[in-house]
Amino acid sequence: MFGVGERSKILYQQEWQGNLSEYVTQVAWSSNGLLAASSAAGEVVLWQNDSLINLLPADLASIDCLAFSNDGKFLAAGGQDGKVRVWSILDYPLSQGGLGEIYALDNAPSWIDKLAWSPSGNQLAFSLGRYVQIWDADTQTVVTTLPFSNSSVLDLAWQPNGENIAIAGDGGVKVWSTKDWDDDSYLIDMPSASIVTAWSTDSKYIASGNLDNTVTVLEYGSHLPWIMQGFPGKISNLTWSQSLANHAPLLAASSMEGIAVWKKAAKDEDGWDANVLTLHNDKVQALEFHPNSLLLASAADDGWLGLWTNAKQVGQILEGAPHGFSSLAWSKDGQLLAAGGRDGELIIWSESKRDKGFG
Repeated sequence: MFGVGERSKILYQQEWQGNLSEYVTQVAWSSNGLLAASSAAGEVVLWQNDSLINLLPADLASIDCLAFSNDGKFLAAGGQDGKVRVWSILDYPLSQGGLGEIYALDNAPSWIDKLAWSPSGNQLAFSLGRYVQIWDADTQTVVTTLPFSNSSVLDLAWQPNGENIAIAGDGGVKVWSTKDWDDDSYLIDMPSASIVTAWSTDSKYIASGNLDNTVTVLEYGSHLPWIMQGFPGKISNLTWSQSLANHAPLLAASSMEGIAVWKKAAKDEDGWDANVLTLHNDKVQALEFHPNSLLLASAADDGWLGLWTNAKQVGQILEGAPHGFSSLAWSKDGQLLAAGGRDGELIIWSESKRDKGFG
Protein backbone atom coordinates (compact mmCIF):
# COMPACT_ATOMS: atom_id res chain seq x y z
CA MET A 1 0.00 0.00 0.00
CA PHE A 2 2.88 2.34 0.79
CA GLY A 3 6.65 2.03 1.11
CA VAL A 4 8.88 2.18 4.16
CA GLY A 5 10.29 5.50 3.02
CA GLU A 6 6.85 7.04 3.07
CA ARG A 7 6.25 5.94 6.66
CA SER A 8 9.67 7.10 7.89
CA LYS A 9 8.93 10.81 7.53
CA ILE A 10 7.98 12.40 10.84
CA LEU A 11 5.38 15.14 10.54
CA TYR A 12 4.17 14.97 14.15
CA GLN A 13 5.78 13.41 17.23
CA GLN A 14 4.14 12.38 20.47
CA GLU A 15 4.16 15.10 23.09
CA TRP A 16 2.07 13.59 25.89
CA GLN A 17 -0.24 10.69 26.72
CA GLY A 18 -2.72 10.15 29.54
CA ASN A 19 -5.94 8.28 30.18
CA LEU A 20 -9.59 8.83 30.94
CA SER A 21 -11.55 6.01 32.51
CA GLU A 22 -13.68 5.23 29.44
CA TYR A 23 -14.16 5.75 25.70
CA VAL A 24 -13.13 9.33 24.79
CA THR A 25 -16.19 10.86 23.13
CA GLN A 26 -14.78 14.27 22.16
CA VAL A 27 -11.62 16.36 22.17
CA ALA A 28 -11.64 20.14 21.57
CA TRP A 29 -9.09 22.97 21.56
CA SER A 30 -9.68 26.54 22.65
CA SER A 31 -8.35 29.50 20.65
CA ASN A 32 -5.53 29.94 23.18
CA GLY A 33 -4.32 26.34 23.30
CA LEU A 34 -6.37 24.78 26.09
CA LEU A 35 -7.47 21.19 25.42
CA ALA A 36 -10.68 19.66 26.76
CA ALA A 37 -11.76 16.03 26.55
CA SER A 38 -14.86 14.09 27.57
CA SER A 39 -15.71 10.43 28.07
CA ALA A 40 -18.54 7.94 27.99
CA ALA A 41 -18.17 7.72 31.79
CA GLY A 42 -19.19 11.37 32.12
CA GLU A 43 -15.75 12.89 32.63
CA VAL A 44 -14.74 16.35 31.42
CA VAL A 45 -11.06 17.23 31.79
CA LEU A 46 -8.73 20.06 30.79
CA TRP A 47 -5.10 19.48 29.80
CA GLN A 48 -2.52 22.02 30.91
CA ASN A 49 1.23 21.70 31.52
CA ASP A 50 1.18 17.93 30.95
CA SER A 51 -1.47 17.31 33.59
CA LEU A 52 -5.25 16.92 33.65
CA ILE A 53 -7.68 19.12 35.57
CA ASN A 54 -10.97 17.37 36.32
CA LEU A 55 -14.15 19.39 35.74
CA LEU A 56 -16.59 16.49 35.97
CA PRO A 57 -15.93 13.10 37.58
CA ALA A 58 -16.55 9.67 36.10
CA ASP A 59 -19.63 7.60 36.96
CA LEU A 60 -22.03 10.17 35.53
CA ALA A 61 -24.04 9.92 32.30
CA SER A 62 -21.98 9.97 29.11
CA ILE A 63 -20.81 13.37 27.84
CA ASP A 64 -21.26 13.27 24.06
CA CYS A 65 -20.46 16.78 22.84
CA LEU A 66 -17.92 19.39 23.89
CA ALA A 67 -16.88 22.78 22.49
CA PHE A 68 -15.09 26.02 23.38
CA SER A 69 -16.56 29.39 22.44
CA ASN A 70 -14.77 31.20 19.64
CA ASP A 71 -13.02 33.58 22.07
CA GLY A 72 -12.03 30.76 24.43
CA LYS A 73 -13.95 32.24 27.37
CA PHE A 74 -16.49 29.42 27.70
CA LEU A 75 -16.51 25.63 27.53
CA ALA A 76 -19.79 23.77 27.01
CA ALA A 77 -20.57 20.08 27.39
CA GLY A 78 -23.75 18.09 26.80
CA GLY A 79 -24.73 14.48 27.25
CA GLN A 80 -27.21 11.78 28.06
CA ASP A 81 -28.54 13.34 31.28
CA GLY A 82 -30.02 16.24 29.28
CA LYS A 83 -27.83 18.88 30.92
CA VAL A 84 -25.79 21.49 29.12
CA ARG A 85 -22.97 22.57 31.41
CA VAL A 86 -21.03 25.75 30.70
CA TRP A 87 -17.79 26.74 32.39
CA SER A 88 -16.38 30.26 32.31
CA ILE A 89 -12.63 30.25 31.64
CA LEU A 90 -11.52 33.32 33.56
CA ASP A 91 -7.83 33.26 32.75
CA TYR A 92 -5.23 31.25 30.86
CA PRO A 93 -2.98 29.58 31.81
CA LEU A 94 -5.39 28.35 34.43
CA SER A 95 -4.57 29.32 37.99
CA GLN A 96 -6.33 28.78 41.27
CA GLY A 97 -9.82 30.12 40.73
CA GLY A 98 -9.30 30.30 36.95
CA LEU A 99 -12.51 28.37 36.32
CA GLY A 100 -15.77 30.13 36.98
CA GLU A 101 -19.10 28.78 38.14
CA ILE A 102 -20.89 26.08 36.15
CA TYR A 103 -24.08 27.15 34.40
CA ALA A 104 -26.29 24.08 34.06
CA LEU A 105 -29.24 24.09 31.69
CA ASP A 106 -31.37 21.11 32.63
CA ASN A 107 -33.31 19.72 29.68
CA ALA A 108 -34.01 16.21 30.97
CA PRO A 109 -35.07 13.78 29.64
CA SER A 110 -33.70 15.04 26.29
CA TRP A 111 -30.33 13.68 25.22
CA ILE A 112 -27.90 16.46 24.22
CA ASP A 113 -25.62 15.03 21.55
CA LYS A 114 -24.89 18.07 19.35
CA LEU A 115 -23.73 21.55 20.31
CA ALA A 116 -21.71 24.34 18.70
CA TRP A 117 -20.78 27.95 19.46
CA SER A 118 -21.43 30.80 17.08
CA PRO A 119 -18.23 32.00 15.36
CA SER A 120 -19.30 35.61 15.86
CA GLY A 121 -20.43 35.72 19.49
CA ASN A 122 -21.00 33.75 22.67
CA GLN A 123 -24.20 32.09 21.55
CA LEU A 124 -24.44 28.33 22.00
CA ALA A 125 -26.66 26.12 19.85
CA PHE A 126 -27.57 22.66 21.12
CA SER A 127 -29.93 19.88 20.04
CA LEU A 128 -33.06 19.25 22.05
CA GLY A 129 -34.99 16.42 20.45
CA ARG A 130 -36.80 17.95 17.45
CA TYR A 131 -35.54 21.45 18.33
CA VAL A 132 -32.35 23.45 18.53
CA GLN A 133 -32.06 25.98 21.32
CA ILE A 134 -29.81 29.04 21.12
CA TRP A 135 -28.46 30.20 24.49
CA ASP A 136 -26.48 33.38 25.12
CA ALA A 137 -23.60 32.90 27.57
CA ASP A 138 -23.12 36.62 28.20
CA THR A 139 -26.71 37.18 29.33
CA GLN A 140 -27.37 33.55 30.38
CA THR A 141 -30.70 33.57 28.54
CA VAL A 142 -32.32 31.49 25.81
CA VAL A 143 -32.39 33.57 22.62
CA THR A 144 -34.64 31.36 20.52
CA THR A 145 -35.85 27.81 19.94
CA LEU A 146 -35.74 26.52 16.35
CA PRO A 147 -38.16 23.70 15.40
CA PHE A 148 -36.96 20.99 13.03
CA SER A 149 -40.26 19.08 13.23
CA ASN A 150 -39.53 16.29 10.72
CA SER A 151 -37.33 14.31 13.09
CA SER A 152 -34.81 14.58 15.87
CA VAL A 153 -31.93 16.93 15.09
CA LEU A 154 -29.08 14.85 13.68
CA ASP A 155 -26.46 17.59 13.24
CA LEU A 156 -26.00 21.36 13.35
CA ALA A 157 -23.39 23.79 12.02
CA TRP A 158 -22.89 27.56 12.09
CA GLN A 159 -21.82 29.28 8.90
CA PRO A 160 -18.24 30.52 9.52
CA ASN A 161 -19.25 34.14 8.84
CA GLY A 162 -21.96 33.79 11.51
CA GLU A 163 -24.83 34.72 9.21
CA ASN A 164 -26.68 31.38 9.25
CA ILE A 165 -27.05 28.13 11.16
CA ALA A 166 -27.83 24.81 9.47
CA ILE A 167 -29.75 21.96 11.11
CA ALA A 168 -29.81 18.46 9.61
CA GLY A 169 -32.40 15.73 9.99
CA ASP A 170 -34.99 13.71 8.11
CA GLY A 171 -35.80 15.35 4.78
CA GLY A 172 -32.67 17.45 4.48
CA VAL A 173 -31.10 20.55 5.99
CA LYS A 174 -32.89 23.67 7.25
CA VAL A 175 -31.01 26.96 7.39
CA TRP A 176 -31.98 29.87 9.64
CA SER A 177 -30.68 33.42 9.33
CA THR A 178 -29.11 34.69 12.54
CA LYS A 179 -30.18 38.24 11.63
CA ASP A 180 -33.85 37.44 12.20
CA TRP A 181 -34.73 34.20 14.01
CA ASP A 182 -38.42 34.71 13.16
CA ASP A 183 -37.81 34.40 9.42
CA ASP A 184 -38.79 31.11 7.79
CA SER A 185 -35.96 28.63 7.38
CA TYR A 186 -34.53 27.74 3.98
CA LEU A 187 -34.90 24.02 3.19
CA ILE A 188 -32.26 22.06 1.31
CA ASP A 189 -34.58 19.21 0.39
CA MET A 190 -33.31 15.60 0.48
CA PRO A 191 -35.11 12.33 -0.30
CA SER A 192 -33.60 10.80 2.85
CA ALA A 193 -32.23 12.01 6.17
CA SER A 194 -29.19 14.28 6.30
CA ILE A 195 -27.08 12.99 9.17
CA VAL A 196 -24.07 15.33 9.04
CA THR A 197 -23.63 18.83 7.64
CA ALA A 198 -20.69 21.23 7.25
CA TRP A 199 -20.06 24.70 5.79
CA SER A 200 -16.95 25.43 3.77
CA THR A 201 -14.38 27.63 5.47
CA ASP A 202 -15.16 30.51 3.08
CA SER A 203 -18.90 30.24 3.94
CA LYS A 204 -19.72 29.73 0.25
CA TYR A 205 -20.73 26.06 0.19
CA ILE A 206 -22.72 23.76 2.44
CA ALA A 207 -22.36 19.98 2.34
CA SER A 208 -24.54 17.27 3.81
CA GLY A 209 -23.92 13.56 4.23
CA ASN A 210 -27.08 11.55 3.78
CA LEU A 211 -28.60 8.28 4.86
CA ASP A 212 -28.95 7.17 1.22
CA ASN A 213 -25.12 7.02 0.92
CA THR A 214 -24.79 10.32 -0.93
CA VAL A 215 -23.10 13.66 -0.28
CA THR A 216 -24.82 16.83 -1.43
CA VAL A 217 -23.01 20.14 -1.96
CA LEU A 218 -24.83 23.41 -2.53
CA GLU A 219 -23.34 26.78 -3.33
CA TYR A 220 -25.48 28.60 -0.79
CA GLY A 221 -27.98 30.87 -2.52
CA SER A 222 -28.24 28.74 -5.65
CA HIS A 223 -30.98 26.17 -6.22
CA LEU A 224 -29.28 23.15 -7.80
CA PRO A 225 -26.96 21.08 -5.60
CA TRP A 226 -24.27 18.69 -6.74
CA ILE A 227 -24.83 15.07 -5.66
CA MET A 228 -21.89 12.72 -5.03
CA GLN A 229 -22.61 8.99 -5.08
CA GLY A 230 -20.78 5.69 -4.82
CA PHE A 231 -20.17 5.53 -1.06
CA PRO A 232 -20.29 2.06 0.57
CA GLY A 233 -22.54 3.20 3.43
CA LYS A 234 -23.89 6.22 5.24
CA ILE A 235 -21.63 9.26 5.56
CA SER A 236 -20.15 9.62 9.03
CA ASN A 237 -17.77 12.61 8.67
CA LEU A 238 -17.41 15.73 6.53
CA THR A 239 -14.58 18.26 6.67
CA TRP A 240 -13.54 21.21 4.48
CA SER A 241 -9.99 22.38 3.84
CA GLN A 242 -8.77 25.92 4.25
CA SER A 243 -9.81 28.38 1.54
CA LEU A 244 -7.80 28.04 -1.65
CA ALA A 245 -6.81 30.95 -3.90
CA ASN A 246 -9.14 31.14 -6.92
CA HIS A 247 -10.59 27.75 -6.12
CA ALA A 248 -13.20 26.12 -3.93
CA PRO A 249 -11.90 24.42 -0.77
CA LEU A 250 -11.49 20.65 -0.81
CA LEU A 251 -14.19 18.50 0.77
CA ALA A 252 -13.33 15.20 2.48
CA ALA A 253 -15.95 12.63 3.46
CA SER A 254 -15.75 9.26 5.18
CA SER A 255 -18.06 6.31 4.88
CA MET A 256 -17.28 3.12 6.81
CA GLU A 257 -13.51 2.59 6.30
CA GLY A 258 -13.33 4.66 3.11
CA ILE A 259 -12.37 8.31 2.53
CA ALA A 260 -13.00 10.42 -0.57
CA VAL A 261 -11.60 13.90 -1.20
CA TRP A 262 -13.56 16.07 -3.63
CA LYS A 263 -12.18 18.93 -5.70
CA LYS A 264 -14.45 21.24 -7.65
CA ALA A 265 -13.89 21.39 -11.40
CA ALA A 266 -13.23 24.76 -12.99
CA LYS A 267 -16.68 24.81 -14.59
CA ASP A 268 -19.79 24.38 -12.43
CA GLU A 269 -21.36 22.00 -14.93
CA ASP A 270 -18.39 19.63 -14.58
CA GLY A 271 -19.11 19.15 -10.88
CA TRP A 272 -16.58 17.75 -8.41
CA ASP A 273 -13.84 15.17 -8.97
CA ALA A 274 -13.14 12.52 -6.34
CA ASN A 275 -9.87 11.04 -5.12
CA VAL A 276 -10.33 7.90 -3.00
CA LEU A 277 -7.92 7.45 -0.08
CA THR A 278 -7.17 3.87 0.98
CA LEU A 279 -5.59 3.02 4.32
CA HIS A 280 -8.03 2.01 7.03
CA ASN A 281 -9.55 -1.45 7.40
CA ASP A 282 -12.18 -0.41 9.95
CA LYS A 283 -14.60 2.48 10.37
CA VAL A 284 -13.23 6.02 10.26
CA GLN A 285 -14.45 7.74 13.43
CA ALA A 286 -13.00 11.23 12.87
CA LEU A 287 -11.77 13.23 9.91
CA GLU A 288 -10.40 16.78 10.02
CA PHE A 289 -8.29 19.08 7.85
CA HIS A 290 -5.35 20.95 9.33
CA PRO A 291 -6.47 24.59 9.81
CA ASN A 292 -3.67 26.12 7.71
CA SER A 293 -2.79 23.49 5.11
CA LEU A 294 -4.14 20.56 3.09
CA LEU A 295 -2.87 18.01 5.61
CA LEU A 296 -5.80 15.70 6.42
CA ALA A 297 -6.06 13.58 9.58
CA SER A 298 -8.20 10.43 9.80
CA ALA A 299 -8.71 8.36 12.95
CA ALA A 300 -10.25 4.91 12.82
CA ASP A 301 -11.33 1.85 14.77
CA ASP A 302 -8.28 -0.02 13.42
CA GLY A 303 -5.98 1.92 15.77
CA TRP A 304 -4.39 4.01 13.03
CA LEU A 305 -4.42 7.79 12.76
CA GLY A 306 -3.43 8.66 9.21
CA LEU A 307 -1.88 11.97 8.16
CA TRP A 308 -2.46 12.57 4.44
CA THR A 309 -0.11 15.05 2.75
CA ASN A 310 -2.02 17.36 0.42
CA ALA A 311 -5.04 15.15 1.19
CA LYS A 312 -3.63 12.64 -1.31
CA GLN A 313 -1.14 10.20 0.17
CA VAL A 314 -0.17 8.84 3.57
CA GLY A 315 2.65 10.93 5.03
CA GLN A 316 2.64 9.37 8.51
CA ILE A 317 0.68 6.89 10.59
CA LEU A 318 0.25 7.66 14.29
CA GLU A 319 -0.60 4.97 16.84
CA GLY A 320 -1.26 4.69 20.56
CA ALA A 321 -4.85 3.41 20.79
CA PRO A 322 -4.54 -0.31 20.02
CA HIS A 323 -8.28 -0.98 20.11
CA GLY A 324 -9.12 2.05 18.00
CA PHE A 325 -9.31 5.83 17.94
CA SER A 326 -12.59 7.58 18.66
CA SER A 327 -11.97 11.32 18.11
CA LEU A 328 -9.39 13.88 17.00
CA ALA A 329 -8.91 17.66 16.84
CA TRP A 330 -6.25 20.06 15.57
CA SER A 331 -5.22 23.02 17.70
CA LYS A 332 -6.19 26.36 16.17
CA ASP A 333 -2.65 27.02 14.91
CA GLY A 334 -2.20 23.43 13.73
CA GLN A 335 0.94 22.86 15.78
CA LEU A 336 -0.72 20.28 18.04
CA LEU A 337 -2.98 17.32 17.27
CA ALA A 338 -5.05 15.58 19.96
CA ALA A 339 -6.86 12.27 19.71
CA GLY A 340 -8.96 10.10 21.99
CA GLY A 341 -9.15 6.32 22.08
CA ARG A 342 -11.79 3.67 22.65
CA ASP A 343 -10.08 2.58 25.89
CA GLY A 344 -9.74 6.12 27.27
CA GLU A 345 -6.39 7.04 25.74
CA LEU A 346 -5.77 10.78 25.35
CA ILE A 347 -2.75 11.55 23.17
CA ILE A 348 -1.19 14.82 22.00
CA TRP A 349 1.32 15.13 19.18
CA SER A 350 3.32 18.23 18.27
CA GLU A 351 4.52 19.37 14.87
CA SER A 352 7.98 18.06 14.10
CA LYS A 353 10.65 20.70 13.62
CA ARG A 354 12.54 18.42 11.24
CA ASP A 355 9.95 18.07 8.50
CA LYS A 356 8.10 20.98 6.98
CA GLY A 357 6.07 21.59 3.87
CA PHE A 358 3.53 18.80 4.25
CA GLY A 359 0.95 20.75 2.30
